[in-house]
Amino acid sequence: MFGFYDSYFLFFGLEITYYGFIIAIAMALAVYLACINAKYRGLKTDDIILAACYILPLSIIGARIYYVIFSDISYSFAEIFRIWDGGMAIYGGVIGGTIGGILYCIIHKKNILDVGDIAAPSLILGQAIGRIGCYFAGCCYGVEVTNPNLMWFPLSTKIHGIWHYSTFFYESIWNFLAFIILMLLLRKSKLKFRGALMSLYLIIYGAGRAWIEGLRGDSLYIGSIKVSQLLSILLILLGIVILTIIYIQTKKGKIKSVQEKYFPEFVANQNRLAIEKKEQNKKRKEEKNIFKKEEYKSKKSDKEDNKDKE
Repeated sequence: MFGFYDSYFLFFGLEITYYGFIIAIAMALAVYLACINAKYRGLKTDDIILAACYILPLSIIGARIYYVIFSDISYSFAEIFRIWDGGMAIYGGVIGGTIGGILYCIIHKKNILDVGDIAAPSLILGQAIGRIGCYFAGCCYGVEVTNPNLMWFPLSTKIHGIWHYSTFFYESIWNFLAFIILMLLLRKSKLKFRGALMSLYLIIYGAGRAWIEGLRGDSLYIGSIKVSQLLSILLILLGIVILTIIYIQTKKGKIKSVQEKYFPEFVANQNRLAIEKKEQNKKRKEEKNIFKKEEYKSKKSDKEDNKDKE
């Protein structure tokens, strides 16, 4: 029934690679998490499941096409579809999934900022888990390590008998940290700007990937330029631009804040607290003035008593 090997295991005679299995788990957890987080942007579980029907297939197609285009391997038309033989790129998956998300928002009339905010933590979690699969697939590793003192995991990993920097591990850790940050921000009731999480995902992931890609030893190239490193820099710039536009438009009132759109009771409560605080301050000020007047009268009375005694 079961048999375990270096890169795959047998399930009733069917070979299942650890990489593919881990990617499938990552996708399932990402969708499940999005269903839990949906309420923070006024979405429902059904919305997330339907969105996944657009996003997941296109992310797989995008991951494959990206790899085929930038790989130095020549593929026949039939070989392009043999994804089980390996050859997929995360950035292609992100691009394909983004296209799927945009199509979902257009067809079903959903706000792309809200969908993007819910998708961001799930996406980065999926990427963090997916990178663990790279260990079993023996891919996405760094340049060769020649210093014997650096030949230890997780700093480096032995790939095909040669030690390389564990760039897949670095990226996994980076993504997990980004996931924690995005989740904390998503659940912050004071976070005002819709689309902020989506923008921060682009900035944080882009920054980490740009640095880590510089250490990669199996990158895809356009001439002498690492494709993913160039794309990472563009993502950082895109994230900054989107975040700036969202900030300005929200301040102008052209984009409703998270509280105004989905948590009006939060706004009402904040306004109530502000009014109560204002009234309390006014009351304290009046009491202070009354105390000063009484103190003044008391001192004046004492002075008059002293004069009478004299």
